[in-house]
Amino acid sequence: MDRNELGSFLKSRRDRIRPADVGLPPGTRRRVPGLRRDEVAVLAGMSGDYYVELEQGKGARPSEQMLAVLARTLRLTDDERDYLFHLCDYAPPRTVASYRVNPRLADLLGKLDDTPALVITDLHEVLAQNALAVALLGRHELGPWPHGSFAYHWFAHPDQRGVYPADDHAYHSRVFCSDLRAAIARRGGEARDLMAGLRAISPEFARLWDNHDVEVRHSTRKRIVHPAHGVIELYCNNIPTDDGTQRLLWFSPTPNNDSARQLAALVPGTIGVLAPAELYA
Repeated sequence: MDRNELGSFLKSRRDRIRPADVGLPPGTRRRVPGLRRDEVAVLAGMSGDYYVELEQGKGARPSEQMLAVLARTLRLTDDERDYLFHLCDYAPPRTVASYRVNPRLADLLGKLDDTPALVITDLHEVLAQNALAVALLGRHELGPWPHGSFAYHWFAHPDQRGVYPADDHAYHSRVFCSDLRAAIARRGGEARDLMAGLRAISPEFARLWDNHDVEVRHSTRKRIVHPAHGVIELYCNNIPTDDGTQRLLWFSPTPNNDSARQLAALVPGTIGVLAPAELYA
């Protein structure tokens, strides 16, 4: 535990919060720009003397529960909260995923009328897809694991892999498995239970899982089998959220082939974003 750095860090975060930010009157005799130590202690529900000791680099190591309260009280970002936990020699809290589409990704998705694009979670659960993505990949069930996860269906129902050529199936299986392993490290117990269930029903997944490969691919080349336009070779790129639990996927043509013309030929009946309204609430 780095006590001196902990004290300095807490003080720096306290100094940047104005009383009005947390519903306190500014007062007329305030000698510090941010909150006072006693105010942080009251807001966090802890002893004032103990908080003073923490800023002075003294006192017992705070519990994980106390650090979580301090993180909320001091309005720390996720990165700052994780740093606070590291200073006290704790593992950062597990990421809690949301099934509401990240506003930044939703904004981008809404602007991609001429590009197949969709928003998925790190468990490959489809949260939203634009009309061109439906025209390219087909309409996928939206929502949480298992039914909303493309990766789950890939291993649980291998007879439904027709979106990719058979020669590419082994490659995509490896990619899905290594990507899901990274998600487990990020999410913890709940995701681990999901993987255990998939491991039990898919010998292929179990075999690949035992290789312990971990990799999140940010760009890859894919061949999509389209019922009307044949095999379309595309780049699949993604933009992740800061916590890695969601990503925007979009498909672009590769050079020196017919993919640009094939994409242009995808004319869906409707233009727009397909997602349950509550995902944007």
